[in-house]
Amino acid sequence: MIEITLLDLIVQFVLLFGMIVAAIFAVVLRDLLAAVLSATAMSVLLAMEFYMLHAPDVAIAEVAVGAGVVLPIFIFAISKTKREEEA
Repeated sequence: MIEITLLDLIVQFVLLFGMIVAAIFAVVLRDLLAAVLSATAMSVLLAMEFYMLHAPDVAIAEVAVGAGVVLPIFIFAISKTKREEEA
């Protein structure tokens, strides 16, 4: 059986808080590139949480998909769009 220490709980709460902040930034930010980077940061923090929960295979998959596949696709899509400034 795996013993959970106080340090593990503190790290998990910090990761959870970081994920919540990154998710809020991803929704609130008006700059698309910043929002995508915030969503990627949330994905990396989620992968760290999976690793803390002793699921390294899920963590590797989350990093591979969240940061390795989705980020370049979104950056490519943003680069192909025209930016219009509001008056």
